[in-house]
Parts: sequence; C-alpha cells; structure tokens
Amino acid sequence: MTATLYDATRATLAEVMAGEPAYRVEQVWSGLYKQFQEVGQITTISAALREKLATALPTSLALVRESVSDKGDTVKFLWRLVDGNHPIETVLMHYADRVTVCVSTQAGCAMACGFCATGQAGFNRQLTTGEIVEQVVRAARHAKQRQQRVANIVFMGMGEPLANEPAVWAAIERLHDDIGISARHLTVSTVGIIPGIRTLATRPLPVNLAVSMHAARDDLRDDLVPINKRYPIKDLMDACRDYLRVKNRRISFEWALIAGVNDTARDANELAKLALSLKPTAHVNIIPLNPTPGFPTRGTDAAGVRRFADRLRDRGVNATVRRNRGTDIDAACGQLAAGQPVVLTARRNV
Repeated sequence: MTATLYDATRATLAEVMAGEPAYRVEQVWSGLYKQFQEVGQITTISAALREKLATALPTSLALVRESVSDKGDTVKFLWRLVDGNHPIETVLMHYADRVTVCVSTQAGCAMACGFCATGQAGFNRQLTTGEIVEQVVRAARHAKQRQQRVANIVFMGMGEPLANEPAVWAAIERLHDDIGISARHLTVSTVGIIPGIRTLATRPLPVNLAVSMHAARDDLRDDLVPINKRYPIKDLMDACRDYLRVKNRRISFEWALIAGVNDTARDANELAKLALSLKPTAHVNIIPLNPTPGFPTRGTDAAGVRRFADRLRDRGVNATVRRNRGTDIDAACGQLAAGQPVVLTARRNV
C-alpha cells in the first residue's frame, strides 16, 4: 500500500523533506495535528515543498457524501479509501459542551451481529492507523468551521476495534500525543474480544472500555453476538475485572433494546447482576434499537425503554438512555453500512 499522509511518522516526513532544516518537519507536523490544515494550507513552508509533500504522501480518504441531521448537529461522512472502492463512514456529533467523533476501524465487520447493519454487510479489510486518524482530523476540520474543537473520540463506528488492536492503539497514541485528546475522552468499544481487552490492559494509557453486551445469558448472546460462542460471558467478565484492576476506570455496557428479545424484567435483572459484579459497578448505556434492513425485529418502545432503565436503577445500577442521533441519515448506532447492501439471513426466534 502506498504511504499516505497520516500514516507517516516524523521520520517519514524527514525522508520526504530531505535537505530541509529539522524544524520544517515540526512545522508540518503542527499544521497537520494542531491546526488540522491540509498540506496546501501550511504556509510556514514553501509552495514547492507543499507540492512535494502532497505528491509523495497523499491523503487516505476521498469524500463521497456528507449527510446532515439534527439541524446540523450530526454529520455523517461517507469516504472511499483511496486504495480501492472500500467505503467507510464517520459520524461527527456537536453538543453544547463538546464535540464527539465516532470513528470506524475496519471497512465492514466480521462479527456478524444480526441487528447491526455493518455486521450484516460483512468484512472487507482492516483500516490502517492513518486511515483511522485521518477520520478524526477531517471531522475536526469540519468542527473548526463552527468554532468548536473535537474533545471526545469513540471507536464505535464500522468494525470491531479490538480485532484491529495494533492499528487502533497506534491511532490512540497519535490522537493523545499529537492532537492532545485526553485518555479520559478516548473510548474503545468491543463486542467482547478477550485477547484484545487483555492487550489493551497492558497499554500505557487508561482509555475507557465499552463492552457491547446486549444479552446477559449465553444462549441469547450466542444468537445476538455470535463471537460469544468463542468468548462466553463468564470469561468476558473475568477479562473486564482484570482490566478494572489494572486501569481503575469504570467500564460501560452497551445494550441495544430489542422488543420482546432482551427488554424483559429477566433481562434487566441479569444485566444488573453483571454490572454490579464489577467494582466500580459498570455503567449501562441503553440504546433503543435503530432500524436496519437486515433485522426486522423492532426496537423497544419509549415506555419499555423507561421501564427497563428504571428496573436497572432500582437495583442500584447507573443507567443512561442514549439519545439517538442521526437516525434519519443512517448515522445512529448499528446503522453504519457505508451504502453497502445488507444480506438478509434467516434467524431463529429469540
């Protein structure tokens, strides 16, 4: 694969800029990661050097479409990777007090969760560190137009981050060290890849861990999250406890509420038991299931969502109902498919 701009290290830049003073590398680095400039906008270097850099180190992402929702507060970017036709998506969310970017880590996903559009569409390839970082830079450039700065990154877009852990971790270091985003504002989501959780526990930065649970008993989770057959709940919880012991950062459980499937009193009680078994207790993010073409079962209605949340709170669990953002542009949780067709598959009743 051709070297690209955001995969380049300082050493790579120095090679391309051979013969230039060393401080020129730092000027370029600052332009890219502090000012979020395109190469052509870095006027602290000559036009000839800007042209040389742009030719030697092209960007990774070509914008195909920008979709806007929530009166401009939610923006979904559809990109084409420059090495081929693989599409990926990034979501930028503006709030009154912060800006969050939801980034993809794979083109597609191999986890095959039936209620998720990305899982329905299948897996294409891993993203490189530069392809992950560039999503943040391009989103930050957009946010800058509204005089806002990106403060939170969630690795919750297309793909399973811990199935691409080396590239994801390198991206985390770049976001933390060079862009300046605190580890407390970096969240890695996983469906429960235990080796990845254990590797993440050995990494130096205390990033947040979010586990997409969706079921708290193995027979149901085997169906909703097929990787559970390899990494069952007991083993997953052991890995979570080990992560907590090392990082001392509260873990979040993600729970997409599916009508008649995982929204019963039994489900709430089982989830509460798991959350309370962690010290500190896991926080539960309740996500009303968003519609996808490949999963006909509907999400729990508003009354059912409130009832489920109240049951958790009555058991002493800190639970938040996440507001859906960008549902109308297929930008909400579980809806990212990058315009790819989803495959309808037969599923047993759950």
